[in-house]
Amino acid sequence: MEAVIMAAGRGERMQPLSSTKQKHLLKVLGKSILEHNLEQLDGLVETAILVIRPDERCKEIKRTIGKKYGGIKIKYALQAEPLGTGDAAKTALPLIKDRFLLLNGDDLYGKKDIQNVLGKFPCILVKEVDQPRFFGIVSQRGGIADSLTEKPESPASNLANTGLYYLPKDIFQFSIEKSERGEYEFTDYVKQFIAGKGGLDIQEAGKWIPISFCWHLMDASRALLENAEEQISGKIEKGCEISGNLLIGKGTVIKSGTRIEGPVYIGRHGRVGRDCFIRKFSSIGEGVEIGEGATIDNSIIGDKTEIGAGSFIADSVVGDSCELGTGTTTLNFNENGRTVETLIKGKLVDTKKAKFGAIIGDKVRAGAGVVVYPGKKIWPNKSLPDGQKITEDIQ
Repeated sequence: MEAVIMAAGRGERMQPLSSTKQKHLLKVLGKSILEHNLEQLDGLVETAILVIRPDERCKEIKRTIGKKYGGIKIKYALQAEPLGTGDAAKTALPLIKDRFLLLNGDDLYGKKDIQNVLGKFPCILVKEVDQPRFFGIVSQRGGIADSLTEKPESPASNLANTGLYYLPKDIFQFSIEKSERGEYEFTDYVKQFIAGKGGLDIQEAGKWIPISFCWHLMDASRALLENAEEQISGKIEKGCEISGNLLIGKGTVIKSGTRIEGPVYIGRHGRVGRDCFIRKFSSIGEGVEIGEGATIDNSIIGDKTEIGAGSFIADSVVGDSCELGTGTTTLNFNENGRTVETLIKGKLVDTKKAKFGAIIGDKVRAGAGVVVYPGKKIWPNKSLPDGQKITEDIQ
């Protein structure tokens, strides 16, 4: 039994975080998105086929995951050109024996849902959503999917396609054409299959976290922390005020006077200075140094990053190996009360969040007293889009 995981996408909507690393390797609670999904698959499939690109960034996936993960044998299929999800999935065809599980490598799925899908054949995993016109939507009759429509203006249901399927290998015998955006879409194979075979069984998801934009990483952090068991391997000095569950890695020290409102994750070999305030749903990576009196609120902090004393980082995502000076502040709401917008591929996108701070890429250096406005981005110096200046981006 094989699982095919599509991990070749460039993750343009996740920039600047994905400008220096493959999107699927972005971390939450100390593990990449890809590793979280492999953990859910462990014990359910024998082999996972990771579809990647033959470039340096995707080679990092091979170096990180290797040839085995837990009890799963790992194989790789190379998608030579970015020709869409249909082409990516078909790239794995020579490695598929018969029936296979297909899933997106950049969404988070739950083990119980995967088990339920594997109990039906053929099957698609769906999830009720509040805004169906932003998703691929499945309509059904008597628990059988009878159509699939991409981002319909007038949705026939609110059942979103999660991108997880249990299908026969011969689905690739159908002929599909390039879509309007010049790519082969896997959903076109699914539509052909539904039309020719009479539909797919439906399994509704209990846990599915789509990660399309940077702020979805915070949604993932919250969902994972809500179900995490407490594990404290580091040192908490006397005089700290602790509430809620904590996950603290070996070698990490929490200095006296600090207040932590869990659930919170802090990786190994870090240091939280005196009189800090770490608020719930924060995920802080390995080797992170947080200066005295700093506040981290509902944020993700990457590995080996330094947060200066007295800083305020709220509802934000900060990359790896950053140095944020004393008093760095990320403002996290609009005074007019509107939800926060951010620039994605040249267009303003509504995050639908009343509170959302900054997106800061890897290896960013910020001097003392820098203030970043809601929804703004700071790019790694070598990854700036043509013509963009950092000073324009953070104001």
